Amino acid sequence: MKRYDQEFKRDAVTMLINSGRPLKQVAKELGVSDASLRDWRETYLEALEGRPAGGEGGPTPRDLVAENQRLRKELERVTWQRDILKKAASILSEKSPGGML
Repeated sequence: MKRYDQEFKRDAVTMLINSGRPLKQVAKELGVSDASLRDWRETYLEALEGRPAGGEGGPTPRDLVAENQRLRKELERVTWQRDILKKAASILSEKSPGGML
């Protein structure tokens, strides 16, 4: 069984959290098992639980990770919608052969 140093584990978790990609995909890219990366993430988040980002009563790091993932998905959806609307606007703005729409 291969052993990884703390820096590698921290970097792997940071990559997972910041990338917004699925855990399985990041684990495969790094050449580690899903279970290892999941354990490292849980350990990292538990270590941060004592230091809420917003101070007393603020969101925990785990809450922030969940919110980050939700916002990334929403951004992807809204970007897709915007691209569709741009294409539709482009098609509708083209003049028809008789000069009318």
